[in-house]
Amino acid sequence: MAVWRLYRHHNSDGSSKDWAVQTNADGSLTTRWGKTATHLPGLSTRRGIRQFDIERAKQAKGYVFVAEVEIDSDGQVFLPGHVMPEPQSPAVGTLYWHIECQNNPESRSALASEVRRLFTVMPSLFDKETMPNQYWGDWLPLLDLSISDQPFIQSGQIKQTEDALPWLFLMALKHKAIVGVDIGIATESGREVSADLKVEQDILMFFGTNLDSIRATTERLGLLKPRLNLALVLSDSDDCWF
Repeated sequence: MAVWRLYRHHNSDGSSKDWAVQTNADGSLTTRWGKTATHLPGLSTRRGIRQFDIERAKQAKGYVFVAEVEIDSDGQVFLPGHVMPEPQSPAVGTLYWHIECQNNPESRSALASEVRRLFTVMPSLFDKETMPNQYWGDWLPLLDLSISDQPFIQSGQIKQTEDALPWLFLMALKHKAIVGVDIGIATESGREVSADLKVEQDILMFFGTNLDSIRATTERLGLLKPRLNLALVLSDSDDCWF
């Protein structure tokens, strides 16, 4: 991880906020910000400004230099002397899922519509030579069940070797929260998996990925809203988040 310069601003009410900056290999400048914590969620990358100038501008606004730190892709801040733990695959084990569609025409229609939408998106997520059912054998059975005119209950498993996409497919259905359709996903320990990707870091790690790496896929599946390109928005404005 690259070294960032961390600054802090102390507010009159006793709270404080942090701001960090680094210059990238391509000459662009990336900043992170947020309330003083071990995680800085704000992120912006821009060009056409020197790190020295933007640091001086921050100091003029009352920011005080704290330390040179390391920050990972999720915004986690590691202070000097803090030993970063080696990433470990969490004890998630096999994922277990079930779908129950009630005897409600509107529910079945809404489920079928969402499954069809996901199936139109999915081909672009695979190599042209690879069919989805080569990754996970339950794609087509789920499609067939969703377009039937009968209520159904279906369950199955997702193993680590089957990649994250089957899980993301089910997460997209769960995220849709269709009335009359119950979708459950649980780890081997029995923990229920939520529909919020941001809090399911252990599942992402289980599949050997992270939110930044699969963001484009999650946006296309409808799990996350497209990220605003702050670099374009701020290209002609001063860095004045704080």
